Amino acid sequence: MTAATLSTDNAPSLIRLHYLWYVAGALCVMVAAIVSRNIWFLNWVHVMCGILWTGIDLFMGFVLGPIMRTLDISVRKQILLKLTPRTLFLMPTLSIITGTAGWFLAVELGFTALQWPQIAWVYAALVLVTLMTIQGLGYLLPTNLRVCFELQKAQPDGAKIRRLMSGYFYAVAAQGTMQVAIIVVMAKFVSGI
Repeated sequence: MTAATLSTDNAPSLIRLHYLWYVAGALCVMVAAIVSRNIWFLNWVHVMCGILWTGIDLFMGFVLGPIMRTLDISVRKQILLKLTPRTLFLMPTLSIITGTAGWFLAVELGFTALQWPQIAWVYAALVLVTLMTIQGLGYLLPTNLRVCFELQKAQPDGAKIRRLMSGYFYAVAAQGTMQVAIIVVMAKFVSGI
């Protein structure tokens, strides 16, 4: 049996609960960084997760996404069925850790005590990370799951997939734009407010 002829009985599970151990480990590292109050460690956790989150988002949105739209549905199906289980817990974990570690880092560095207009940069970062997290968890992730569940069917409904994905490109473009905007804000923090 080839990969292209997988039946729904043999289709890989989209939800791999054993990946939750990795999530728990990553969250423990974040908590350790927060509790330690070590600026270097907290900054490392924030920057590393932010780089991974931003890099994966931009790669998937602007490199993989346009390629996937040109592929035959059977090839797209195989890629999504392998990609989704790997990113299902990864992307929400990265977004939550990046924002949480960033907030605690801002508090430790005194950025939350700044006066206007400097505090506007903190508010901008907070608004951007909140919007990206809500959009990722509230729209992008559920849409990916619904598409993948549809693709796991023996006869996927192409019209339903197109409907689900109709606004997806714009959401990914907005996510990418916000990722670049937050890099601008972070560069402002590093260079001095």
